[in-house]
Amino acid sequence: MLRPLAVILSIITFLTCQAEVDTRQGCLSSSFKTLQVQYDGDMFAPPVINLNNPGERIVISFDELADDRRYLRYSLVHCDASWQPEELVDSEFLDSFNEGTVEDYDYSQATVVHYVHYTITLPNEQVRITQPGNYLVKVYDENEPDVTLVQARFGVCDFSARVGAAVSSRTDIDANESHQQVSVTVDTRELGMDDPFNDLRIVVSQNGRPDNEVTLTTPQRIHGKQVIYEHLRPLIFNAGNEYRRFETSSVNYPGLGIERMIHDAPVYNAVLYTDTPRSGQSYLYDSTQQGRYLVRDVDTSDSDTEADYVLTHFTLQMPPIAGADIFIDGDLTDRRFTPASHMVYNHATGCYEQSMLLKQGAYNYQYLAVPNGSGRGYTSPVEGDKYQTVNEYTVRVYHRPKGTRFDRLVGITTVKAGI
Repeated sequence: MLRPLAVILSIITFLTCQAEVDTRQGCLSSSFKTLQVQYDGDMFAPPVINLNNPGERIVISFDELADDRRYLRYSLVHCDASWQPEELVDSEFLDSFNEGTVEDYDYSQATVVHYVHYTITLPNEQVRITQPGNYLVKVYDENEPDVTLVQARFGVCDFSARVGAAVSSRTDIDANESHQQVSVTVDTRELGMDDPFNDLRIVVSQNGRPDNEVTLTTPQRIHGKQVIYEHLRPLIFNAGNEYRRFETSSVNYPGLGIERMIHDAPVYNAVLYTDTPRSGQSYLYDSTQQGRYLVRDVDTSDSDTEADYVLTHFTLQMPPIAGADIFIDGDLTDRRFTPASHMVYNHATGCYEQSMLLKQGAYNYQYLAVPNGSGRGYTSPVEGDKYQTVNEYTVRVYHRPKGTRFDRLVGITTVKAGI
């Protein structure tokens, strides 16, 4: 039986409304690069500020490859624990208008690639935050407010819950082999919680990766005011391997991991040493920053505006993997599986290849195999899974009491495995 057109349209509208909104962090326009979201004063801390400490700030910075500034504005979206918009009225989480002007900018100096460097510091006089939770910053041109150019994530926490976490390589599926298991304890004495089985949500991420992030809605057990999450299968992570590293902190000579530097007009080129799979190799410790990068030009005094952009060439020598694509993972790709981070197989050379325009600095990266039709990457095919790997796990705790309209970020902690 054919359905009336009005019914079909209503079904389509309903399904569209149910679809998840893309709130992943990153530069959504190809002319924008080098997005960094950091806790002011500590690049290694999670981008989360204390609601009760007015002196704490989040610093968001990025570049646009351009000769002149653009008049940019931004607004905030309050999101739930899964980073989906909660459809709140602005006055429910702000004591201000929900729009700010990007007034802090500067032009690149003496660089081959011209760009404008922008900085947003939150909260500020224009945007004042009143509630804990996840916040998505959407940056747009003032003439095109419906076109988002940059999206940035940060958190505001009230720290009403104390969070403890531990990591072990002796897991429920193997011992000192290829996995690491996380256990979490939440002290709810100051939270005033009635139903920890339904009101709490725990989110655990490994090295800042969103693709293998785990969300728990039910604890394993409760002991007094202690809510305990342990011996749960979702808290077992593939151990992965230490991130690979390279440095382009000078265009005058090849740095760490660089085979050669070439000035091939109009840009500098950095050719990385050819990578090979490490899955069959023994574990080798290396001190890394778990996928982060640091903008740095040793030949200048202000890397934010004097570091140049370098076309960086990646090569991975290995046979093609059937049923999966290879992507470059790390903050350098905004942790997104896109054409820009996708390694393309060259049958003539027998290698996966990709080139990215990156600002000078020190970078971490790894190769993830993403099965066809999947949004999750796996380390085992290329990097291998070594239980000794120094991984960083971040645990966020959200509280949503009955009758309330949004997820409150009430606790956060970070723990490292392998050390």
